[in-house]
Order: sequence, then C-alpha cells, then structure tokens
Amino acid sequence: MRPISEIAEKLGLDPGTLIPYGHHKAKIPLDAVNGGNGQGKLIVVTGITPTPAGEGKTTIAVGLAQGLGRLGINVAATLREPSLGPIFGIKGGGTGGGKSLVVPEDEVNIHFTGDAHAVGSAHNLLAALTDNAVQRGQIPGLTSAGITLRRVSDMEERSLRQVATGLGGTNNAPVRETGFDIVTASEVMAILALCTDLEDLRARLSRIVVGFTDDDRPVTAEDVGAVGSMMSLLRHAIMPNLVQTTEGQPVIVHSGPFGNIAHGCSSVVGDRIALAYADYVLTEAGFGADLGFEKFMHIKTRTSGLQPHGAVIVATIKALKYHGGVKVRELATPNEAAVEAGMANLRHLIGVIRSFGLPVVVALNRFPTDTPAELLIAKKGSEEAGAAAAVESNPFTEGGAGCTDLAEALIAATEGGQPKIDHAYQMSDSLQDKVLGIARRVYNASDVAWAPAARKKLRRFEALGWGNLPVCMAKTHLSISHEAKRKGRPSDYTFQVNDVRASIGAGFIYPIAGNVVTMPGLPGKPRSLDVDAEGQIIGL
Repeated sequence: MRPISEIAEKLGLDPGTLIPYGHHKAKIPLDAVNGGNGQGKLIVVTGITPTPAGEGKTTIAVGLAQGLGRLGINVAATLREPSLGPIFGIKGGGTGGGKSLVVPEDEVNIHFTGDAHAVGSAHNLLAALTDNAVQRGQIPGLTSAGITLRRVSDMEERSLRQVATGLGGTNNAPVRETGFDIVTASEVMAILALCTDLEDLRARLSRIVVGFTDDDRPVTAEDVGAVGSMMSLLRHAIMPNLVQTTEGQPVIVHSGPFGNIAHGCSSVVGDRIALAYADYVLTEAGFGADLGFEKFMHIKTRTSGLQPHGAVIVATIKALKYHGGVKVRELATPNEAAVEAGMANLRHLIGVIRSFGLPVVVALNRFPTDTPAELLIAKKGSEEAGAAAAVESNPFTEGGAGCTDLAEALIAATEGGQPKIDHAYQMSDSLQDKVLGIARRVYNASDVAWAPAARKKLRRFEALGWGNLPVCMAKTHLSISHEAKRKGRPSDYTFQVNDVRASIGAGFIYPIAGNVVTMPGLPGKPRSLDVDAEGQIIGL
C-alpha cells in the first residue's frame, strides 16, 4: 500500500487537508468538493439478481477502476462501507477479492474510521431520548404505544427482532414492545448517505419521525430535542473516507445504507468529491438492478442532482444457470440450455437500465468452470438485449489487466454527452402510482395489490404532505419479484405490498413487499475470523 498522501495527490487532493487515520486511510473534509474541475463521468455498477454463488460485483468495480487506471484514466471508485453483521455472518467481507481489493481490507471491513459506530450511537441516543420524553410526559399526547422508532445493532441477532423494554417497575419505564434493526437499516445511515453538508444533515435529522401522538400528529427528533446531540456524534462521520485499490487507485468508502430497506448506495458527498477530481467515477449500487440501480436513479441521483453517464451490470455464467433452474451444487457443470434460460433475467435488467436512458455494458465475471459456448450465449444474448458490449473480465486473478477490455468498452459506450434520463414515475404522481410505475417497468408485474393497512397508511402519509416524496421499495433481493422463490424473469403476476413506512429525514416512503427482515440472523456456521501472532486479521 502507498501512503494515503500519495493517493490523495494522485486524485488531485491536497494531502495537507486530509485528516489521517494511520498511514493508509484518511477522512476528506467536505470543502474538498469545491476543488478540481468537476467534469467527471458517473458510472453505476449494478448486477444481475443475486444468487448464492455470488457474482463479484465489488470485485468487478475495483478491477474496472484498476483497468481504467492502466489505460491512463484518472479514475476513482466510491463504495459503501461494509457492515459488521454480514462479515461475521455469511459474506465474510465487502472489499472485493483476489487482486482487486480495497485496502487495507482488514481495517475497512472492521471498525474502519468509526462511522458505523457513530451512526448506531446517534440512532440509539435518539431512541433513549424519545423514551425519556415519554416517561417524563414532556410531549403532550405521545405515549409509549405511539413510539415507532426501534433501536439498532451492528450485529446480526434474530433474538432482538421483537423485544419488550422497560420491564421491572416504574423506574424502568416506559414499557413497550419494540425491536432492533441492523445499523445499516437505520434512517440515520440513509441520511448520512444522502445529505450534502452539515446543515443538510441537521435539517434531515430534525425531520426523523419517532412516533405519533394520540391525535395522530407526527413527533420528530426536533421535538424530542435530540438533533444537536446527534450532530455531535456525526460531525466526523459525514466526511468521506479515502483508501486505495491493490493497484493504487483512489477509493472513497462512505456510508452503508441497507439495500433492502434503504437505497443501498454510497454517499452523495463522496460522489461529489470524486467527480470534482476524477474523469471517471465508479459507484456501486446494492444488490441487483431491480433494487440498487432503480433506487440509485429515483432517490440518489434524482434528489441530489448527480448526473449518471452509464452503467455496468455484472453477471456470471453460474448466476445465469441458477436463474435457468440449476441447483447450487450443479453450477460448475456445463449447461448451455440453463444459460440460455437464465438469460431472461439478464435481458430484462439490461432493458430496465436502458429504459432509464443509460448506456449499459455487461461485465461477465469469469470463473474457471465457464465454457466458451456458455460465454458466447451470454455475450450474444446481452448484445441482442441492447447492451453496448458484453465483455469477459477476470479481476480476481489478473487485477486491472483482467478488466482493460471492459474499461475500453465502457469508455466507448459513454463517449456521447449526458444521457437524457427517463424515470419510471413523476414526483407529482400519487404514492400508489409511483409504486405501480416501478412494479411494471422494473419488476415486470402486471399490477400491484395493497394490504388494507398499507393503503390506510398511504392515505395518512399523503394527508401529512408526504406524497411528493420518492418511494424506496423494500423487498427481497433474491428475485425481481416480491417472492424469493421466483427466479429468472417472473411475469403475469401481481406485486404484493404488505406495509408502508416513512423515512421523512432521509426523504422517502418505503413500501414493504413480502417478508423483508430488517435484522438478519446468523447462519448455521457463522464466519470465523482470527488474529495471527503479528496481530493481522485472518479469515476475511
């Protein structure tokens, strides 16, 4: 690894303005957005609907940054911060793999610069102050039954999904049923990712709704008197973090909103700083294109004014086989028919990206078991679906050298001017019509069915003046539809919405489809990490 001052100089940042955290990571002050030439092209890296085999989206994003670097392009990547929960669960790390890593990977994955801890502390402080206000009767009409805010933890722990607090007598009150979400599902995390500066952060925090009074008036963090204290915990967390790839390209890692519940993208301030200095900025959107990409377009870029220039969608032959009906244990066996069947998923998501007006390049992340015939089916099918190119890539074993062809294809696909964006709904549409627009274009559904309780909440939110906000769909990441078992490209079905909630500080309404868990549980064999004799983490 190079000293972080060299990485800053490579990007064009003044190293003297950085706030270093050791030798290889640093925070970037917010006023850095005023430097540079501001002419960068923003590229979103998304993926096919995820499968248990893993598609390597972050590995492609990092490898592509290195590939562009090898072509002499001034490039930066902007990525989400990994969450501790998945690291000790199934995922085991979120910094790429092989020769395409964000480094120092041990520090980025575990604790990093403390941003996630700051978010959790700010969120739980708000929860504590809300309970205290109820206990002391400080807000007329707000009782424990009216509190909607849950607490958060950065560990996956299913036993905390539903809990009772305040037990043991009046000194421990208020008694209420509540629960915990994972910290990445916190509205504070979503706010950190979407705010533009300290004053915007303050304004958004003040609008967080913590509950409702007996006469249905929303109670906010401002009403509780929590905003200033929350700001004191987040004043450094709002600054993006600078690290590097294994080949020395700058990477800005900042914020980590949950892709199922929130918008699943890295921070707006991180993108703005990167765009001020780099010619190409590669940013990643969580899960598949039906979740992360859609939210990137409707929430992150639309509300911030960021202008995307193109997209890369990551796919693997294994993923295509899985969506073609092959079981996980058989994915290494050649099966051209399954690849062709699974192309329905990739074709659809290519069409979704193009429907927004963006050019798209397919990155076929190579595995040793892929056959030339299978790769040919994927390439031909992708280009027939409208992709500008479908390129074999090998960032894991070759690093940037395995992504130079992909880099050249991306440059060619984005040579034109700023694309004209066509969204799936207008901001003036009703909340129901916004969901219908997404369901038809992105989820390939024929209609949307609302549970009576969800429809009632919609009317309530619109009466409160929240109907002009974008929607942030909460659904499974394992299918284009709301049901994880529906693989490939589901069609002729009704999209089911069970509930709807409001994140007014973050600035979106999130309808909930299917069974979405906001506090994951640990797997049968949780990921085991350790430390060697030199103090280095092993097992990532």
